[in-house]
Amino acid sequence: MTGTTEGFGRLPAAFHQPGVHSFSDFLSLHAPDLLPGRRNLGNLGMPGSTPLEVPHGTTIVAVTFNGGVVMAGDRRATMGNIIAQRDIEKVFPADEHSCVGIAGTAGVAIELVRLFQVELEHYEKLQGATLSLEGKANRLSMMIRGNLPMAMQGLAVVPLYAGYDLLVSDPAKAGRIFSFDVTGGRYEEHSFHAVGSGSMFARGALKKFFREDFTADDAVRACVEALYDAADDDSATGGPDLTRRIFPVVVTCTIDGFQRITDTALGEIVGQVVQARMTRPGGPAAPLT
Repeated sequence: MTGTTEGFGRLPAAFHQPGVHSFSDFLSLHAPDLLPGRRNLGNLGMPGSTPLEVPHGTTIVAVTFNGGVVMAGDRRATMGNIIAQRDIEKVFPADEHSCVGIAGTAGVAIELVRLFQVELEHYEKLQGATLSLEGKANRLSMMIRGNLPMAMQGLAVVPLYAGYDLLVSDPAKAGRIFSFDVTGGRYEEHSFHAVGSGSMFARGALKKFFREDFTADDAVRACVEALYDAADDDSATGGPDLTRRIFPVVVTCTIDGFQRITDTALGEIVGQVVQARMTRPGGPAAPLT
């Protein structure tokens, strides 16, 4: 942003104007070049241009349970047929009671998540209250829509958003999941969902595993099993790496807030899953009744 002539060290006049509750709207007015979707990419995506090889994140899953929601993501980032990173983190806290997972162009997605985190904090500080969970999902939808020009040039971001809805009277139903498309379309999902290249296989696994009476531990186990199935059929999804001790990132959102499952606790669950797969590679069988 440009400086001000009001005196050395003073903030520009834009920072003193009241009424802008959205941080991304503030940037669009006073520094639009800082928004992820406003970057000048030259001739990228134009006819005859060379495709840009960048790391991509893959599979994210989310499952509701009686009292909240679990989200998990594998740790692999790919660049074409190359593993660009083995331990990338794709699941982040959005605020105290919600989380967001990223699939798509990793660099743009991480930048979008950081802007979303600031967006929610900025609103809370100015208004003295937090947005509703649906309001937060709507804000993320608008930010994704702002990235559409880059998505049209191959740098798409498709996040998954979930959290504990403090406005729902029944705690058993307070866990909610929202998915999006590259145009910013927002859709509420029920019970479970998955995004990314391995999402088809992960959703198929969750259809078998999900039960209405899930506890938090059940939901965590189902997410780990679903990511294992996704990695089994999708080369871009990374399975648990026991030699390097690289496990999925798994978080919960409940009335007590956002919490990440420690690698120590997750290692025990992953060990149980891997051991069970030694005798039944296709995973546990779902009952027919």
